[in-house]
Amino acid sequence: MATYRSPGVYVEEIPVFPPSVAEVETAIPAFIGYTEKAKDTLGEDLTNVAFRINGFSEFEQYYGKSPSEDPAAFSIKINEYKQGTEPIRYVIDVDKVAATISKNILHQCMKLYFANGGGPCYIVSVGKATNTITSAELIAGIDVVASEDVPTLLVVPEAVSLNGGQFMLVAEAAVKQAHDLQDRFVILDVPSTTIPKNSANIKTDVDKIRAISLDKEFRRYAAAYYPDVETSYTYNDNADFVTNKFKTIKITNHFVSVDGAAATDTGAFKGTTVDAVKTANEVLYNRIKDVFEQHHLVLPPSAAIAGIYARVDESRGVWKAPANVGLANVVKAVITISRIDQDTLNIDDVAGKSINAIINMPGYGTQVFGARTLDGNDKEWRYINVRRFVSVVEESIKKSINWAVFEPNTAPTWVRVQAMIESYLFLKWRDGALAGAKPEQAYQVQVGLNKTMTPDDVLEGLMIVEIKLAVARPAEFIVLRIMQKAQES
Repeated sequence: MATYRSPGVYVEEIPVFPPSVAEVETAIPAFIGYTEKAKDTLGEDLTNVAFRINGFSEFEQYYGKSPSEDPAAFSIKINEYKQGTEPIRYVIDVDKVAATISKNILHQCMKLYFANGGGPCYIVSVGKATNTITSAELIAGIDVVASEDVPTLLVVPEAVSLNGGQFMLVAEAAVKQAHDLQDRFVILDVPSTTIPKNSANIKTDVDKIRAISLDKEFRRYAAAYYPDVETSYTYNDNADFVTNKFKTIKITNHFVSVDGAAATDTGAFKGTTVDAVKTANEVLYNRIKDVFEQHHLVLPPSAAIAGIYARVDESRGVWKAPANVGLANVVKAVITISRIDQDTLNIDDVAGKSINAIINMPGYGTQVFGARTLDGNDKEWRYINVRRFVSVVEESIKKSINWAVFEPNTAPTWVRVQAMIESYLFLKWRDGALAGAKPEQAYQVQVGLNKTMTPDDVLEGLMIVEIKLAVARPAEFIVLRIMQKAQES
C-alpha cells in the first residue's frame, strides 16, 4: 500500500486479468556438424559453441561454405558414335566414386533447411569441414546444446556417414538428451551406404536404425525419415570447384563406335582431363559440362524435415502433423517407395520403431508421408505432433507459472494459476489443437486442497496442478465405403 504524505492526485494501476502463459518457440533446431570455419564478427572462435543464426547468409558469414569436392570423386566416360557423314554423337556418363565423395554436407543441408521454411536456429561447429567425421566430436557437440534452453529440435545430418555402431552412439546421445530435458525432439536420418534398388535394400537400411538400443520412453522423443533425397543443387554451386577442380577431372574411358561397329575404348581423350577436352574440342567440352550440371547432390532429409516442422508450425501450429507436405528444392526421393514398402516402414510389429517415408507422388512432387515417432506402437505417443505439442504445453506452462513460487499456497493463488492455464488451453482448443465439442471435453485443469493436494502437501510447500488434455490426432488412415445401389423398378 502506497504512503500518501502530501495532497494531490495519485494513480494506482490495478491488474484485471490473471497472468498469462507465454508460449515457447516450437521449431528452433540445433544443427551439429562440421563447417569450413567458425568465427564470429569479432574473430572469436565458435567451435563447440551453440550460436544462433537467422538465415543462410548468416551461416555463410560465420561458418563459411561447403568444401570443394575432390576431382577424384568423379569419373567421366565418353561414348562417341560416328555414322557415315552424319555429325558425331556424344553420350556422356558421369559416375561418383562413393569412397572419395565428401561426407561433410552441413553447408548444403543448411541451404535445404532454409529453402523448406526454416527460420532461426542454432549451429554447433565441432570441427573443420575437411576433418574426418567422428562420433565422439558429434556427441560432444550434442552435449553443448544441453545447456541451451531455446532449441527444440536436434539435427545431426552428417551422422549418416558413420558406420552402424558409431551412428547408433550419436543417435542414442541425441535422443537421451531429448528425453532427459523433455523440451526437444530429435530428427534422425536412416544411414544408407548405397542408393537402394529394391525392397531388400530398404529392409537392410531400416534395420540399421531399428537396431538402436533405446528404452520405450526414450523413443517417443525422436522420429526417423527415409530415404535420402536428390536435391536441385549441383557440385557447380561451389565456385572453387567450377574454377579449379572441374577441369582436372579425369576422363576414365573414351569409347568409339564407327558405323555401328562394337565400341572400343581407344578414343583420344582416355586418360586426359576435362581441361584437355576443352582445348581440343569445345563442343564435346560443353556437352560434358551440361551433363555434369545435371548431376544433383543427394542429401539426407533431416534438414529439410526440420524446415518442414518450422513451416507447418508457423502456418498451422505445432499440433498439426508435419506430413503430406511437399519438399522444396528436391527433385525426387532416391528410390520409389511402394505401398508394400511403406507398410513395412510405417508399422514395426516387433519394436514399434516406425520410419516415416518420403515418397514421389506424380503431380505433387516429393512428399513427406509419415508422422510417427520411433514409438509407433504406443497409442499415446505414436504421433510426432502429439509429442511435440505436449512438450510445448509443458514447457510454456512451467515457465509461465514461475511467478507463483513463494506466493501464499492458498485458494486465491490456486484460482489465479488455474485461470491462467485454462485461458491458454482455451486458445489452443479454439485453434484446433485439442479435440472436443466443448472446452470441458478438450481439457481439464485442477489445483487445490482435496483436489490435487492433501493438507500435508500444503505444509510441505507443494502446489500440484493436474492438467488433462485431449490432443487432436491426425487422420492417418482414411477409409471410404462405397456401395452400389440396385436400380429400382
